[in-house]
Amino acid sequence: MIGAIADDVTGGTDVAVALRRGGLRTLLFFGVPPAGTTLPAHDAVVVALKSRMASPQQAVAMSLEALEWLRNNKVSQVYVKYCSTFDSTAEGNIGPVLDALSSALSVDVVVTTPSSPRHGRTQYRGHLFIGDGLLAESPMREHPVTPMRDSNLVRLLQAQTRTPVGLIGHDTVREGATAVRGVLERPAARYLLADATTDEDLLVLGRVLAGAPLVAGAAGLASGLAAAAGSSQASGPDVLPAGRSAALSGSCSARTLDQVAEVLRRGRPAHRLDPVAVPDPAALAARALAWFDAADADGALIYSSMPPEDLHRTQEVLGVQRSARVLERATGLIAAGLVRRGVRRLVAAGGETSGAVVAALGVRGGVVGAEAAPGVPWIHPVDPAHPALLLKSGNFGEPDLLAVATEPAR
Repeated sequence: MIGAIADDVTGGTDVAVALRRGGLRTLLFFGVPPAGTTLPAHDAVVVALKSRMASPQQAVAMSLEALEWLRNNKVSQVYVKYCSTFDSTAEGNIGPVLDALSSALSVDVVVTTPSSPRHGRTQYRGHLFIGDGLLAESPMREHPVTPMRDSNLVRLLQAQTRTPVGLIGHDTVREGATAVRGVLERPAARYLLADATTDEDLLVLGRVLAGAPLVAGAAGLASGLAAAAGSSQASGPDVLPAGRSAALSGSCSARTLDQVAEVLRRGRPAHRLDPVAVPDPAALAARALAWFDAADADGALIYSSMPPEDLHRTQEVLGVQRSARVLERATGLIAAGLVRRGVRRLVAAGGETSGAVVAALGVRGGVVGAEAAPGVPWIHPVDPAHPALLLKSGNFGEPDLLAVATEPAR
């Protein structure tokens, strides 16, 4: 069994659907489940944490707790899932988490790659490409929390750990599994970043790493591992519940801004959260829910997504931490209010937004269903009182994703 530890909620859904797509019956939990939790039949289980933006010490503690739970549930392989844009800082959290888990598992070498061609992420000669451009030339360069201004993955990871970091070059991967195994038999470093530009490259790595106790990467490498594990022809519930739909968007990524703009272009009902005008989260949520009631807004969008210049102004007025707390708390209150009003399909755009929704609703986990977009599956909670959830990473999905996913039932 594969057990994955994801560093945020949308990362958890991304890796869960990659495993399901590979034919594995996959469960997804938000946070570490209580000891003794009864699990339905499965081939893979994912524990989604909120550790990406935590301090390195907190991220390590959360990851070790997840590791203990997974080991108690007899996983044979642990997969550390981080973002395909390698979101991190010079302090962590990718390096510190790998240090802690490799030590706990007594692992000598860990292969990793953020390559996920399905999402337009590829690694070549140790550099991360977003589409046709380098990471440092993409919109991630101006990310408000983790600006990525270097594209060299070896340098980025080496800054986070004292453990040597090396590279498995593209020529080696293209030679095939035997060549990659040769590198692993004589590793030049504990952490080896593997070049991969196609799904075929990831299948090669998946075959080589099928028996490795610890692997790390984005969803692409998880797909390679799932393919190597063999298919049980897994399927999940694909029929969405009847009832009202709504979307909550807090991501300020360029792709999510495009998706919000498309909803507005279609003339769909939408309400913008303004934490500067209403800095109290309870009042901000009450205003949004009153608007929803008055508009009778099936398929509505409630959003705080804003372009970088507006975000900087908001953070200047309220401060970075306070503005985040206000919006996260308000988002949770709004999510709970929408469910009380009969919303049965709820979309959340952004990792922090998705975490706030899951926490506010008390969703502990569910079965991974069909994808609305690559890496964006519907989650069907075990508790029927909870709505079906679509938890979208800020950078994922086509421009019409929010509009399509919340299309009112005909």
